[in-house]
Amino acid sequence: MAMTLPIDDAANEYLTRSPLALLIGMVLDQQVPLEKAFSSPYVLAERLGHEPSAVELAGFDPEALVEIFGRTPALHRFPKAMAARVQEVCQVLVERYGGAAEGLWDGVETGGELLKRVGALPGFGKQKAQIFVALLGKQYGVQPDGWRESAGAYGEVGSHRSVADITDTESLAKVREFKQSVKAAAKAKG
Repeated sequence: MAMTLPIDDAANEYLTRSPLALLIGMVLDQQVPLEKAFSSPYVLAERLGHEPSAVELAGFDPEALVEIFGRTPALHRFPKAMAARVQEVCQVLVERYGGAAEGLWDGVETGGELLKRVGALPGFGKQKAQIFVALLGKQYGVQPDGWRESAGAYGEVGSHRSVADITDTESLAKVREFKQSVKAAAKAKG
């Protein structure tokens, strides 16, 4: 399935064919608009002059990677921290999955196993891991037994809770409405 996020077509195409780009987008999807997070892997590849591999990013000079992330416009609101986080995730991919992002899901038999693997990545708490499992299941076709249950509410059919549910401008609006209602409810409680 082709990614159809509200970003440049070339960035969507890159996310569609590159599991590493999709994973990097998910890593960056915090404290910035999702459009920024998921278009940044494409911008990173442009800045490098080629599509990077996990092996390359894992071994990249950390200061040089921070410089690339920090160039205007920065790839993230916190370029230093997120360059380090992307590098840490790539190091895990190299150590555990032969440098392949798809190694996270290749051969998994259950959604629980997939959630455990994703949740073991640096910076992936339960919610972020569930969103990524839902994204893989709903838009990438990675659907081991029980993946919806492992993704929690993010895996529900017809939900509009996260990036996993965005397929057009209408679904984007519904996801934004949901997120705003969650923020409003939290604010009212607090």
